[in-house]
Amino acid sequence: MIKSRIAIAAGLLAAASAASADISVPIAVTSDYDFRGLTQTDENFAVQGGLTYTNEGGFYIGAWASNVDFPGLDGDVELDGFIGYAGGDAEESFGYDIGAVVYAYPGSDDLEEVVELYAGLTKGMFGAKLWFSPDNYGDTSFYVEGNGTFPLPANFALVAHVGYSFGDYWDNSLGEYLDYSLGVNYTVSNFTLNAKWVDTDISGADTDRFIFTVSTTLPWAQD
Repeated sequence: MIKSRIAIAAGLLAAASAASADISVPIAVTSDYDFRGLTQTDENFAVQGGLTYTNEGGFYIGAWASNVDFPGLDGDVELDGFIGYAGGDAEESFGYDIGAVVYAYPGSDDLEEVVELYAGLTKGMFGAKLWFSPDNYGDTSFYVEGNGTFPLPANFALVAHVGYSFGDYWDNSLGEYLDYSLGVNYTVSNFTLNAKWVDTDISGADTDRFIFTVSTTLPWAQD
């Protein structure tokens, strides 16, 4: 199932690349792969990259990958495929984004494929999104998040995030929990440097930490 979905996504991306299209390639190096407040790399470095095709109508499809490290579990790579549609105008009214993503771990016997559906709204500096998985290791799960980006002088920006994980999957594992982060972006040339503090309210868990990330997106804009 995983291989077939990856093959389909690869075929669609190849077809898109052959046509007139907007192709973007995000690349990042981070001190910790943070996903909803929880480390995916045992608080170690990650190298991440992806490929996204977007057409003029707002349809997009892509793939993204990162190294992962879950102590006691096999699997070294996460490979995601996603498809969606974005439109609206976040400055004049509202922007919106709907789609689906599949999280896969090729070669792992312990980590299962998980599919999530999502829908989000943006308005100016603010955004909110709801995620839903109908089968997260046999249970349903939800995630709701709010994000804000606030421009500051000299190419700086303040970035804030809060999210909440809930549903049967979390009731049967860690329990429902809140995650939050506060950080600063600094843009220099084609690169963004980010430093953020991350934590959760998981009882008894030591999840607070600082994470540093350097990212860019290809192709770079031409002067």
